[in-house]
Amino acid sequence: MSAQLLGLHQPGTTLLHRLAAGAKLVGLVVASLVVVAVRGPVSALGFLALAVALLVWSGARLGLTLRAMRWLLLTAAILGAWTVWQDGWPRAVEVVGDLVALILLATTLTVTTPVDEVMDAVARGLRPLRRVGVDPEAVALAFSLMLRAIPSTITLAEESRDAAVARGLERSPRARLIPFVVRVVARARDTGDALHARGIGD
Repeated sequence: MSAQLLGLHQPGTTLLHRLAAGAKLVGLVVASLVVVAVRGPVSALGFLALAVALLVWSGARLGLTLRAMRWLLLTAAILGAWTVWQDGWPRAVEVVGDLVALILLATTLTVTTPVDEVMDAVARGLRPLRRVGVDPEAVALAFSLMLRAIPSTITLAEESRDAAVARGLERSPRARLIPFVVRVVARARDTGDALHARGIGD
């Protein structure tokens, strides 16, 4: 379920599926800049409604996606409560609306686009920077690893929580946090060792 957060690619025939990965990446960047630049709670709610509509159009199962995003939504709610306390309701609606809209837009990209295509598009877009020392393939690989790591990290968090609950320690932050951190670090080291064994990152 958690892997749905960043949208395991779901094949489809919508216009969003048929668009080139590069065009969708550029669209995501432009949309993100617009969401951040335009201020106010009304615009934030508008962006949020548009992001939800795009996600539904992409064919993603909205209920499953929202359940998978529950921890992010909880974080957004906490952020909203803090912002209400500090700056009032209008600012809180703007901050939370913009944040959730950006998350849903990124999810729509990954639902409609295989990770390999995203990686290739990033590499192609960065090729002009090769002359100034940028390695497009390395950046694309890092981008791909980031996309793949977030769902797996959320899965580790859920597994650590379930293990703590099974031991009757659901109220112990330590019982959840320590196993989670250990497993995340172990996975990161395994990934680094695998890359090193293939001569990447030397």
